[in-house]
Amino acid sequence: MGRRHHRPEHPQLPQWQTAWGQAAAVAYHPGGAGVTVVDLDSAAAIAWARETLPATRTVPTTRGEHWLYEGTMPSANAVRPGVDVKSLMAYARWLGWGNGTMAALPASVRALALTDPRRPAGRHRLVFSAPLGGQSGQCPHRTPVFLARGIAMAEQSITGAREAVHATVYRTFLAVLSTHGRCGCLTDTHVARLFTAAQAKGETPRHCTDAWTNALTTLGL
Repeated sequence: MGRRHHRPEHPQLPQWQTAWGQAAAVAYHPGGAGVTVVDLDSAAAIAWARETLPATRTVPTTRGEHWLYEGTMPSANAVRPGVDVKSLMAYARWLGWGNGTMAALPASVRALALTDPRRPAGRHRLVFSAPLGGQSGQCPHRTPVFLARGIAMAEQSITGAREAVHATVYRTFLAVLSTHGRCGCLTDTHVARLFTAAQAKGETPRHCTDAWTNALTTLGL
């Protein structure tokens, strides 16, 4: 006897059909889909992205463009004028599949969520929801040499790894963030140097991003 196929009955199906028909927009969770959306809301923001970020899949929006990258990261609003980053624990409006080939999430995008757009360019503080360790965001490492030496040692640690590279990268990120993650020392340039060293050892941008995110989570940042 043949198997009969039929649509499962659901008592709320008519209500959902009505709601979808009346919806003004549809949103999705980029982080859940394994992507990060750089939301560009102005012509100036788009121009900045074209000069700064790797080319990737783009989706036109009512005010600008969404740039989609493969990989996830913490979300952040207003990382630059007219620029939001939407990934984990955030929603973006669904406006279609877009055009172009999706690139891996680069360090330059990951660094955006670590910077404070209110500070002058060239030196950015990490942004936290609340001060940690009683330091109130003030840097106790008054000598730039201390930070420079620490970053150089971190690069050497990654570069010198001959096995278990991914674990070495994670431990190094953890060490850097445990020392400088709460005080405002790190800049996007420092983060890019660490990511570059890791990628030179074969780590992908996504692996770097995941390791950095995991280190932040472990330290409660």
